[in-house]
Order: sequence, then structure tokens, then C-alpha cells
Amino acid sequence: MAVSMPAVSLAAVPRRRKATLELAREIEARGFAGVYCASVGDGMGLCLALALSTERIPFGTSIANIYTRHVSDFAQSASLIHELSGGRFYFGVGVSHAPQHKRLGVETGRPLSDMRRFVEELAQVPRAGALPPIVLAGLRKKMVALSGEIGSGVVFANAARSHMAESLSVLPSDRREDDSFYIGNMIPTCISEDRAAAMEVNRRTLTGYAMLPNYRNYWKEAGYVEEMQAVEKAVEAREMERVPALLSDRWLADTTLFGTATEVRDGVEAWRESGVRTPILVPSSAVGNQLKAFEELFAAFEA
Repeated sequence: MAVSMPAVSLAAVPRRRKATLELAREIEARGFAGVYCASVGDGMGLCLALALSTERIPFGTSIANIYTRHVSDFAQSASLIHELSGGRFYFGVGVSHAPQHKRLGVETGRPLSDMRRFVEELAQVPRAGALPPIVLAGLRKKMVALSGEIGSGVVFANAARSHMAESLSVLPSDRREDDSFYIGNMIPTCISEDRAAAMEVNRRTLTGYAMLPNYRNYWKEAGYVEEMQAVEKAVEAREMERVPALLSDRWLADTTLFGTATEVRDGVEAWRESGVRTPILVPSSAVGNQLKAFEELFAAFEA
């Protein structure tokens, strides 16, 4: 049976940006389903480069913070990338997290109202040109529902697979049944014969997210109340070093992919069965850097 290819997450970090574009061309040549650019290292800039350096592969931002640029600037950039790419660009946008807002000195309103206003104003920017599909970053049900109302898709990050059907249940039936409505999820992924080592890589990756109240509230909703309450007690006591050990193996298996190539490929199909049309693997390696992680990913999905 042919391997069903996932999409991948990509970031361009200083001193490796040209190598990142070469990597993107290889991702395209290998038939992966898409490239989705993290906010780290200027995801919009990387998308512009992808529009000019790739030919066929869909790509987009996962996820651009709506508060970091003026809406008119976003509209001009998004339209430019959309046109230059021949319509391959998905503009994934989100409201980010309170700690980042504080660090940037950004004042925000209510997430749902801010997102609705952003999408409305984006469409009203004069002389911007045609806009790409707008994909809303969803986690809790209200934002997922809003994506079905005003967006062309929804993208999750670190979602719980067992809870995905419940999350998607708030979408209108026509959106759930429309294959053109984008449904993605960014999934931390570590491929290794050493399953325990791969698990610990993913656990470290998600520890920072467990510090965020909105993620803890989501994971409680998904059935991980005990784990998240324990994390909250550790955070309140300023015992941050205890947090990784409080994140259960059951929770880790529900939110990430790890283990052998076969296990990860099977996991991708399980995510598709849960309703995620575009699983986006965020690769890490138990023995090396990002380039090593992609070597392992390519080997796992060799045609």
C-alpha cells in the first residue's frame, strides 16, 4: 500500500536560511503534502521565498501572530505571496499567547473579537489584491467554530487526537464535509528505534506549552485533568523542573508521534482518521539537529 504523505513544519533560522530553501525543494521532490512555516525566524518571509523557490507544493504560515504587524501590511504580504505562488499559499493566523504579548509589549482584546476584526479588516485593505485562504489557529471550541464561520480552514497545534472529533463537531456540517476546508494539526514527531528517547524529546518539546494556561485548559477539556492540575500546582510552587515528569505517557501518545518509522506512519493515518486532513509533522531527533530530524523523516517516508 502506498504511503500517504504528511505535511511538515519548517523554520528558517539564522545562518541556515539557504539550506532551509534547499531542504524545502527536497521536501517537494519527495512528495510531501505541504510545508508550513513556524513564526520562529519570520514565517511570512520564508513563505515568500518558498513561492519563488518551489513549484507545486502547498505551503503556508502556521502560525502568524495577528498582533505583530498592521493588518494592511499583512494583507499586502499575503496577497503578494498568494499571487507569486500561483495560489499555493495558506495564510494561517492566530492570537498567540499572553507571555509573548507581554514580551512584545502588545495590548490585546478578546481573542475571538480580535480575530473576527482582523479577518474583516484584512478583506477591506485597498489595492491589496486577491487574498489567499485564511486559516484560523484553533484550540478551544469557540475559535474552531469561528474558523468555520469566517475562515477557509482551521489549524491546531499539539492537539489531542482522542479529542479531535469533539473539537471538529462545532464546525458546520458543510465545512466538515468539504474537502477544500483546510483542517491541519502540527504534531511534534521524533522517529527513533529508541522509543523511550523519542518520548523524552517530545516531552521536552511540549513542556513549555504545558506552562501556558490556555493549553492546560484545552488539555483538561480533552480529558487530562489530573495531569494539568498537577502541572498547575508545580507552577504555583515555582517547581518548574517537576513539570516534565507530570506529563503522562498516555497524554504524550495522544498529542505527539514517536517511535519507529512504522509507528509514526501508522500514527499519521490515525490522525487522518480522527478528522485531520493535513497532519503537519514537526520533526525533532533524539540524536541530532533539525537536519538530522529531516533525514530520519525522509527515510521513514521513502517512496
